[in-house]
Amino acid sequence: MNTPLIIIRSLLFNVCFFGWSMLSAFLFIPLFVISSKTAQYAGPLWAWPSLWLAKICCGITYEIRGKEHIAPMPCIYASKHQSAWDTLIFLALLRHPAYVLKRELLRIPFWGWYLWRMKMIAIDRSAKASSIKHMLKQSKAALADNRSIVIYPEGTRTKPGATPVYHPGVVALYTMLKVPVVPVALNSGMFWSKNAFLKRPGKIILEFLPLLPAGMDKEQFQQTLQTAIETASQRLMKEKQ
Repeated sequence: MNTPLIIIRSLLFNVCFFGWSMLSAFLFIPLFVISSKTAQYAGPLWAWPSLWLAKICCGITYEIRGKEHIAPMPCIYASKHQSAWDTLIFLALLRHPAYVLKRELLRIPFWGWYLWRMKMIAIDRSAKASSIKHMLKQSKAALADNRSIVIYPEGTRTKPGATPVYHPGVVALYTMLKVPVVPVALNSGMFWSKNAFLKRPGKIILEFLPLLPAGMDKEQFQQTLQTAIETASQRLMKEKQ
């Protein structure tokens, strides 16, 4: 039920969140100007207050499970993607991760420019084969710079319970880069869903799952990854609080 309180709290959050995003874009200009390295610090500096706003305004808290599965070396984190919250949390938890994202996001005024300066891995999804080559080139550079890669195998946010469609990008990265993959499950869409104005109070659970080692067969890797993420995400969605 959409109570007046949820509507008011969601409105307050949206005003504060977008206001903070615009303000931080100006506050972090020195980081942007100095170098790509310093610009990467803008990510967590923006993400932590945004997560705090979600808690204060909307009553959205979170729990991180499986921290022991966070790799000590740069690797690939393949995550379920249900919410804009998912784009915040990895900036807060990981050290300067390089996100695989659609190139259109670079056109967003101010923050799109930060994504470019932070050397995120932007791909043109309409280019198909050439986009894979471009993604691999940028991903190799990120790993060489001691940065992990965050990719959403479904390519876009999906609603809880929707039939998953995993794209070949994560398999290409795994095969060509020859690094381990950490699957990530979550239930964020239960509280902050795709393109939804309303944000509902509750506890988001994100769980890092056991690492998949490099060297697995393509088909085995894809099936193991999808089964791990989907099974765990379904379990977490049943834990809605």
